[in-house]
Amino acid sequence: MTVKNQSSLTKQSWKNVRGKLKPMADLDKLTWFGVGGPAEWLFEPADIEDLKLLLKRCPKEIPIQVLGAGSNILIRDGGVRGITIKLSGFFTKINFYQPHKIIAGAGASDADVARFAAKNKVSGLEFLIGIPGTIGGGLRMNAGASGSEFKDILKFAFAIDRDGIQHVVNADDLKMAYRHTQTPKDWIFTHAEFFGYEGNTETIRKILKNNLAHRADAQPLGKRTGGSTFANPIGHKAWKLIDQAGCRGLTVGKAQVSEKHCNFLINNGGATAFEIEELGLEICQRVKENCGIELRWEIKRIGQIKKINKELAK
Repeated sequence: MTVKNQSSLTKQSWKNVRGKLKPMADLDKLTWFGVGGPAEWLFEPADIEDLKLLLKRCPKEIPIQVLGAGSNILIRDGGVRGITIKLSGFFTKINFYQPHKIIAGAGASDADVARFAAKNKVSGLEFLIGIPGTIGGGLRMNAGASGSEFKDILKFAFAIDRDGIQHVVNADDLKMAYRHTQTPKDWIFTHAEFFGYEGNTETIRKILKNNLAHRADAQPLGKRTGGSTFANPIGHKAWKLIDQAGCRGLTVGKAQVSEKHCNFLINNGGATAFEIEELGLEICQRVKENCGIELRWEIKRIGQIKKINKELAK
């Protein structure tokens, strides 16, 4: 089934919303994979109050999704029903407060926050340079790199629920664990407060450089990918399990398992979201048959499946 603009939401009924509200908006160009169908509605709120207004007035039957950097997400070919929210503009702001506090909008890229912290001599946030996403996505999944993760630096996270009510929480409240939090599904993170410690600019930049070099050596940069596909099972590395199952270089249509890093899927040009997801499911099956371990998707899959497939429809 393919998304069509058929919900009760109309531009006229939302005339007091100050952000951009666009019907049947293309999403493929907003994702790293470069695939996927349109959003029934794409909304870019002007600020937090604008987002609250939409959430308060939006009928509960209309589904809402949030799109960050478009990195760790696979949008299916049939598109996304309801409203897809893109936090841009106001939500990308980053601010520094003495002595070692950084407040970043949920739409700010992790890499930009790492560089901003370095500029202000705040250490402890260097690992963010290696995470290809936004602060909002990092909060929801407790993203990490280089041995550190969001829960190590988070002081407070600010979120708005479906009723437009704001919540202020910390890492303990979110029960942050490896690539997981217990965040309510209807919460939308707006910004977060991080703490670091005083550092030397030269030393911080050296760490950033090393982290970037490591990422370039280990990951298929410059390719249409979605970042790390599966979370590491306890006591194992996902890429090793995938490699041992004979999946390195495996293809489905124009989708391929990276030869450089087996936990990355690549759109070689012209791949569909269906092919990418089929490839991921084939990997899961082969790994389970080979070692009995079930892989857990780290990439979020959303939207309508355009091509019927029993496995994908589960």
